[in-house]
Amino acid sequence: MGPTQIFRQLLERYPRLTVCEEEIWKAYEEWAACFDRKGKLMTCGNGGSSADAQHIVGELMKEFDRKRPLEEAFAARLEAMYPREGLPGKLQPALPAVALGSGQVLVSAYSNDVAPDMVFAQEVYGYGREGDILLALSTSGNSVNVGNAVKVARAMGIRTMGICGRRYTGADNLLVSLCDICIVIPETEVYLVQELTLPVYHALCRMVEARYWQA
Repeated sequence: MGPTQIFRQLLERYPRLTVCEEEIWKAYEEWAACFDRKGKLMTCGNGGSSADAQHIVGELMKEFDRKRPLEEAFAARLEAMYPREGLPGKLQPALPAVALGSGQVLVSAYSNDVAPDMVFAQEVYGYGREGDILLALSTSGNSVNVGNAVKVARAMGIRTMGICGRRYTGADNLLVSLCDICIVIPETEVYLVQELTLPVYHALCRMVEARYWQA
């Protein structure tokens, strides 16, 4: 199953997402272009959205829906350098991704010493490079610290993407007003937004994985 088939499967299983199908497909194209140019995906969010941000990284940095064989030349080099240790068989190709806010030392230090609403922004400034993508998650779309990360990313020439609910719309929704692409989940209640957010990013992870590795 290729990216297009995975995308169609998502919409068939979750027909409520048809209202944002254009944005989901554009998100896939952005992810693919990012990984094609050897960029990385940065993710951020608060609470349940932080869990989703880390979940996405987990799916991208290792095998998810299909096998990812190690590049033969590197596998041979690793085996030649460290024979009989079996290292190539324990390594998998990754799609580079990092979840912001997952380092407690930096989070607590920056929150205490500088500004708690700038922790994600500081990490974007430290980790981010032009060619990367920032994926910002917020069920309301109005999380200030997430919005500040998007603002810094935009100033750095980093493509920005949001996933949020539709509790607020238009200019009242920070992510919608700031992000290059924003997938607005057609729900307002937090738990319902989160329930539909997971299949969206699972599909995106499967789609980019299918782009690079055969089933």
